[in-house]
Amino acid sequence: MDIRGAQPADATEIAALLSILGEPVTPREATLRLEGVAGGPAAALVATNWAGTVIGFVALSWGPSPLFGRPVARLTALVVEEAERGAGIGRLLVKAASQAARQAGCDAMEATAADPRFLEAIGFARSGEAMTRPLRKRQA
Repeated sequence: MDIRGAQPADATEIAALLSILGEPVTPREATLRLEGVAGGPAAALVATNWAGTVIGFVALSWGPSPLFGRPVARLTALVVEEAERGAGIGRLLVKAASQAARQAGCDAMEATAADPRFLEAIGFARSGEAMTRPLRKRQA
């Protein structure tokens, strides 16, 4: 298994993984989202199997926080192909995301994008409940 930066060529497989999270997107939309990540304070990483197939995806962004003196990273997506779960891939994706966040100067990482039991098992602590409110209406 390998963990590397997500590339536009991964868009079809990333789109399939995002659908597992209940966020159905087309490969074109996934490409546009990856381009957006590449242009901002963010990172998107994939885990691939021995054949080069994408089997996991993690995305994060970072920015200033009034609670901390340094930027805080936010884990915004974490998903592993169902058949590959339980093999430590999610843990390795979070580890790689943490390294990217540290390199960006972050002191902490917030996460709401995964099962809370999984997050607690890998070192996250509850610090309140996060909720998301859409700022734009979804287009049909």
